[in-house]
Amino acid sequence: MKPLLSQIVLLYLYGVVCLLHCGSATSKPGSPEGDNAWRGKVAAAERILEHPERTTPLRLLQRPVSGQQLGLDTRVTGAQQQAASQPSTHIAQATFQVDAFNSSFILDVELNHDLLSSQYVEHTVDARGNSVQSRVGEHCYYHGKIQGNPKSSVAISTCYGLHGMFYDGNYTYLVEPAQRNDQNTLNDTEQHLVYQIIGRDTTLQFLQLEDTERNDLFDARRTILFRKKRQIHRIRRNVQDETKYIELMVVNDHFMFKKHRLSVGLTNNFAKSIVNMVDMIFKEELNTRIVLVAMETWSVDNKFTIDMNPQVTLREFMKYKRDFITVKSDAIHLFSGTMFKSSQSGAAYVGGICTQSKSGGVNEFGGAGAMTVTLAQSLAQNLGIFPDNKRKNGDCKCEDQWVGCIMQDSGLYLPRKFSQCNIEDYQEFLNNGGGHCLFNKPTRLLDPPECGNGFVEAGEECDCGSKAECSKEGEDCCVKCTLVKGAKCSNGLCCKDCQFQRNGFVCREEVNDCDIHETCTGNSSECPPNVHKMDGYVCDSDQGLCYGGRCKTRERQCKYVWGEKARAADKLCYEKLNIEGTEKGNCGKNKDTWIQCNKQDVLCGYLLCDDTSGVPRIGELSGDVTVSTFLQKHRHINCSGGHVILDEVTDLGYVQDGTPCGQDRMCINHKCLPLKSFNFSICPGASGTRKCSGHGVG
Repeated sequence: MKPLLSQIVLLYLYGVVCLLHCGSATSKPGSPEGDNAWRGKVAAAERILEHPERTTPLRLLQRPVSGQQLGLDTRVTGAQQQAASQPSTHIAQATFQVDAFNSSFILDVELNHDLLSSQYVEHTVDARGNSVQSRVGEHCYYHGKIQGNPKSSVAISTCYGLHGMFYDGNYTYLVEPAQRNDQNTLNDTEQHLVYQIIGRDTTLQFLQLEDTERNDLFDARRTILFRKKRQIHRIRRNVQDETKYIELMVVNDHFMFKKHRLSVGLTNNFAKSIVNMVDMIFKEELNTRIVLVAMETWSVDNKFTIDMNPQVTLREFMKYKRDFITVKSDAIHLFSGTMFKSSQSGAAYVGGICTQSKSGGVNEFGGAGAMTVTLAQSLAQNLGIFPDNKRKNGDCKCEDQWVGCIMQDSGLYLPRKFSQCNIEDYQEFLNNGGGHCLFNKPTRLLDPPECGNGFVEAGEECDCGSKAECSKEGEDCCVKCTLVKGAKCSNGLCCKDCQFQRNGFVCREEVNDCDIHETCTGNSSECPPNVHKMDGYVCDSDQGLCYGGRCKTRERQCKYVWGEKARAADKLCYEKLNIEGTEKGNCGKNKDTWIQCNKQDVLCGYLLCDDTSGVPRIGELSGDVTVSTFLQKHRHINCSGGHVILDEVTDLGYVQDGTPCGQDRMCINHKCLPLKSFNFSICPGASGTRKCSGHGVG
């Protein structure tokens, strides 16, 4: 049997080269042009293939025992192991030696305690369509460093040999067993394949291509982002520095199950390994952790048709989520074993995290490295981060010109960095009220209690984390997970100098008009969960309404789409144009027919602005900018708009849900509806526009 990596290495390289948004602007899935482009990209990937080296990794023992042979398996054995019905427990720390490419890499790793939540479940859908649930999730996923190299990083799994990646500051390496036997076990002497992902010669060869060749290979057609010269906004420290947590559910389709030899165990372990690698990147780059809450695997057939167009698959996947998924998560992603015949290797809703209908993404199979990049990109889009290849004036160039950045459409060789503009996108998203669900830290994780994992568990008084984490905060208050004399806490937003902050101390400031600050309770070191004002609360000097934690006005939307100089058009524009049902004014489209707005709904249709630029600052303009001018009382009134596509589904050219459209009325689905029809809660004694004494939350 051929090694798994050697079978998929071309798919891997294709995925790494193409990332989430690569391709031809004109090619379509399944078309001759699309198929030719797809084959051309695979051929291009083959040309830059670096041959792997074979090696036999070793697990090193810090205190050698005479005559003891130490294998790669990290499972706890003997008296320490729990009952056979329970998942295998893996040792907390390990050291491996991997010899490859004229170097000897010593990998010091420890279990990634943040990966699996305490409620983590695995579902397998059987032939009858029933979901068989199991809480037996094996945790063999590690993070760490190369010994003596502080700039390095390691993310590997050890369930069946070593799988994963490590970075030495110059090169990124992938490691995987050369072969497996039918029992999914691995001999301690089994050879592994190690790939060095970037090479100077291949990089220079690519850079020396003619511009047209590079454009043909890496032309990005999705989510073009034009933006004025960016201004770095003041970010409140607590939002920027506080660790965020994405509670993620992964669904493996039947194609993915077949790719892993019809083994639920191999399929799930591969998926968890991908999430483990992306978690390492997000932890280092965005101060954000990814916590798996559930995994579902389709072992019999696909639950809906997997279309070769990832956007179509994404829409169907979100319908499946709505109708059949009951697990609570911040985001849900499909891992598909197919390879989309498209310019995209994945698709995701921009800014959809924490929402019911758009918190998803789909990711195609292409090997561990390719899926790591694709998942990193699609999750980043959920967090409001845009691709930055085509920013206006090239103001978001990647600092790492050698490897590239994650959100660059032409990023090469498993990029691990986000650009500064990506980080600003994320901070702006949080400051505008997005991502409120990311601040809720899981209370505990799946693996057994252990001192040093950052979670206070049974038998512990405190836990400030690893040695490196404790050195930043908590080492003076917490020793071996026991509080020092007189200390009440060791770390947390509500802990200072080993004591709880006073009741009422602001531990997380509000980020906008629709947020509220959180305060310490006086008896806990943790800041309470992040909440926002309830929908329907007035904001922006009574000009807007809060909806989903964001202040909605037509003025803000015009500036968001067209730039700071843009303004909301006069009400006359909406009354004159949106009632007509033409390209210049409508309430949506039914196939090829523009829908006329009812008179009471005109403010909820096509977004009309004044003083727009010819190019939107975000998204991709579909068609032309529409312009109409009216003369009223010797004054020219400009009414401009355009269909600005954000993620192939979201059209920013329409007034957003939650925008006010009259006294105590709000837009929903192009309809202007009274607030009272939504049953927004109003506390007893509230009057006027002040709900819950001015402190209403949702």
